[in-house]
Amino acid sequence: MYKLFFKILLIVTLSHACGSATINVIKKENKDTSNTLLVIAGIHGDEPGGYFAASILATHYTIKSKNVWIIPNLNKDSIRADVRGINGDMNRKFSYTEKNDKDKEIIEEVKKIILSKNISLIVNLHDGHGFYRKKDAGSVFNPNAWGQTCVIDQCKPIQNQPFGNLDAISSRVKEKINKNLIEPHHSFDVKNTNTKFDDEMMRLSLTYFAVTNNKPAFAIESSKNLSSVSQKVYYQLLALEEFMKIMDISFTKDFELKEKEISKLINDYGTVAINENILLNFNDIKKNLAYIPLKQKENQFKFSHPLADFKKIDDTYVINIGNKQMTILKPEFIGISDSCPKKIDVEIDGKITSINKSSDFFVNDDFKILEHKNMRVNIIGFTPKNNSSESGVKVNLKALNKNFSVDTNGKVYRVEFYKGNDFCFMSMVHFK
Repeated sequence: MYKLFFKILLIVTLSHACGSATINVIKKENKDTSNTLLVIAGIHGDEPGGYFAASILATHYTIKSKNVWIIPNLNKDSIRADVRGINGDMNRKFSYTEKNDKDKEIIEEVKKIILSKNISLIVNLHDGHGFYRKKDAGSVFNPNAWGQTCVIDQCKPIQNQPFGNLDAISSRVKEKINKNLIEPHHSFDVKNTNTKFDDEMMRLSLTYFAVTNNKPAFAIESSKNLSSVSQKVYYQLLALEEFMKIMDISFTKDFELKEKEISKLINDYGTVAINENILLNFNDIKKNLAYIPLKQKENQFKFSHPLADFKKIDDTYVINIGNKQMTILKPEFIGISDSCPKKIDVEIDGKITSINKSSDFFVNDDFKILEHKNMRVNIIGFTPKNNSSESGVKVNLKALNKNFSVDTNGKVYRVEFYKGNDFCFMSMVHFK
């Protein structure tokens, strides 16, 4: 009868610090070894194939042996703005970073992660322009393109590293992808930039920093010219799966690696739990929600999606998933009660049931919140007749003003519970 939409990855952000200078590292670990694959995405904010692939790896793969660390959104501010680098190109700051560079803190932090003793191999995910070809075949297919490549900085193996043969490993990844192309012209190749001798700009990059510190590192570049983000993610995941096989990392996933399935995952935006008393689902949410009961400061946001982030602008909270704005929350600052009940009795379509606090419940015809000692109920969008509390009142969909719905279809409404003047929690009623 009721359901709690709650899948949290321990991605927690406090409202007084938007999280921009802190790196989200999602660790999927086992006790069998310290052998660890580090996956980094979002160093360029306008490359969604990379950061959505990392997000899906974090949420839909189970790592059965060895370890995988995932940084899905390294350059959060640039992802939100959907630009390559809001403070300049972050991937050109690994040789030297100016003291006053706004990216300096992130660069230093990710360098420490790369140099961690248990990191065995690094994959940096990108979307690159065009389709790389060794021979020039026009403006899209040519040697200067970066799309559909596994990029290495050198052919020479890194000594005393089990995964140091960059050329052999990248060739194996290329072969795996080329056996599973969506279209023939999507073919992959290895692009060796021969960085030390031939590419001055690449000497400033993340992968070259890793390689020069004896850490095997690769970049995977899906093409920006592919027709959809789901196609880009498909090739990124194919590559990541092959890297895991090379490293003897066993895994399972809860979906089929097909473009249509990936598209569904990309469009599942998940939830946010706020202060453990509000749960919002982003999959069908209005662009603006007003009078959300929040604390004046120290609000805690727990997102289920690795790419979720918020920015506090004046007195509003702007929430994004990657480069897509989900909603803007306009708060009503209020006291929070610490002595609220954990369950509430509700009559749903004539049957009485108990629901957990902050949980969703589903109604065909009508519902009634049963009276609870010292509790006041406010059903947002319902105008009662001479009631200070809206408990004990039978409510159907026609009695609710659609302007106050949480969703765009006018079927989901907030039911708020108060103790005195202090807020307890919010539940959502869904009309079928």
